[in-house]
Amino acid sequence: MTGIYATARQMLSDLAAKKISARELLDLHVTRNDAVHGKLNAVIEKDLDHARAAAKSIDDARAHGAKLGTLAGLPMTIKDGFDVFGMPATSGARGFTGRAKDCQDADVVAAARKAEAIIWGKTNVPYMLGDIQSYNEIYGTTNNPYDVTKTPGGSSGGAAAALAAGITPLEIGSDIGGSLRHPANFCGVVSLKPTWGVLSLRGHIPPAPDEFIETDLGVVGPMARNVDDLRLLWNVLRGNEDAAEKPVKGSRIAVWDEDPAFPLAGEVQSAVRRAADALSRQGVGIGNAKPPVSGADLMGPYMQTLAAVLGSGLPDDVYNAFATMNAQDRKTIAEGGDGGAVFRLSSTASYRDIMRAGVVRQKQKDKLDAFFDEGYEAVLMPVTPITAFAHNQQGSFADRVIDVDGRTVPYGALLNWISLATSLHAPALAVQAGRAANGMPVGVQLVGRRNGEDRLFDLARAIERELGGFEAPPL
Repeated sequence: MTGIYATARQMLSDLAAKKISARELLDLHVTRNDAVHGKLNAVIEKDLDHARAAAKSIDDARAHGAKLGTLAGLPMTIKDGFDVFGMPATSGARGFTGRAKDCQDADVVAAARKAEAIIWGKTNVPYMLGDIQSYNEIYGTTNNPYDVTKTPGGSSGGAAAALAAGITPLEIGSDIGGSLRHPANFCGVVSLKPTWGVLSLRGHIPPAPDEFIETDLGVVGPMARNVDDLRLLWNVLRGNEDAAEKPVKGSRIAVWDEDPAFPLAGEVQSAVRRAADALSRQGVGIGNAKPPVSGADLMGPYMQTLAAVLGSGLPDDVYNAFATMNAQDRKTIAEGGDGGAVFRLSSTASYRDIMRAGVVRQKQKDKLDAFFDEGYEAVLMPVTPITAFAHNQQGSFADRVIDVDGRTVPYGALLNWISLATSLHAPALAVQAGRAANGMPVGVQLVGRRNGEDRLFDLARAIERELGGFEAPPL
């Protein structure tokens, strides 16, 4: 019978062949969650009545030979930053508890449900999705399946932990500061941050419920345990037919794994080079090059825009909780600085400031386009400067620090390597590149041309083929 670590595609094949029923597959995953919940705390809400009714409906339809959706009968959990009928999003904020259960599905959730996925649970997040760890005062802390003393990342940390633990075969996350890529990196799974604006954010919290607005930077995207499953969900969410995989032999990528402004641990740099070697063995040309945009030049306009977006998207009580940014913070952001200063900011950036940042970002986009026009199909680079770190919940985002090979650096440096794709609206696919010396997963990201997601899948699949991809944690 289908196991919890079968691919989503194998599960769907077994469902179609009637080797397992949708109800049985749902119960298998719910049972798995029950077995590991005490260790992980990944799933924080369930709606099994609706899920079991949906599974029965699909089983009955299949028994009668009805045409079914692409994901028919596949159980899924959803990040608690999305509204799901019966399970409205709280995003870790007490002010959003007690919302009416009959909320409308977020658009991406509706797409998965239209494909007849069985949505049965919600996964944990940080408060208002505002951290690179996943904990809040409502649901507590989510642990990393590979080492429960460490974070699974954030803000899609519960989603990544659930995938790695065999609780769900597919998930949907969101990303404005690496929130799809950090957890995939830390938990040994894969994710896609799509080109900005391709998938709808309607039904995502924040902003506050019933205060939807199209904002800059933020995206939603798929998560899975392997690249082919990720492509499956991506095609469901974008509503397109599957793009045929194309050979990578003869293509050309750039490797960016050094920058004076971006700290990087040696074992993470080694993972980037492992991935580059893997592509080289598949016939990909490797260039030791980077887009003509320095790390310091990226961070200034990115952080200023991020601050404005966070401020505009938060409810008043959260918005007012941030302290006014002081002169030193303003100087830090202007010079590209530590990244953490954004979380001491709410309302100091003027419209003119944001427009000026936008002008700089557009020039950087043009440079990135020109770089790809030179023949590079992607930039291979780190996701974060370190692998998953021990839970660190003391103080504010701006007050914390991390250790990078014995060097103490600001916590906000975790935003460095993800800034290229986010600030310049490019797609980025996080894929695994082996293990660090301490046994923790370590991944890399492939950043591509805007709307160039299909090529990233081809390249990521080549890395996965060479390096082995997902390895289940010893839970």
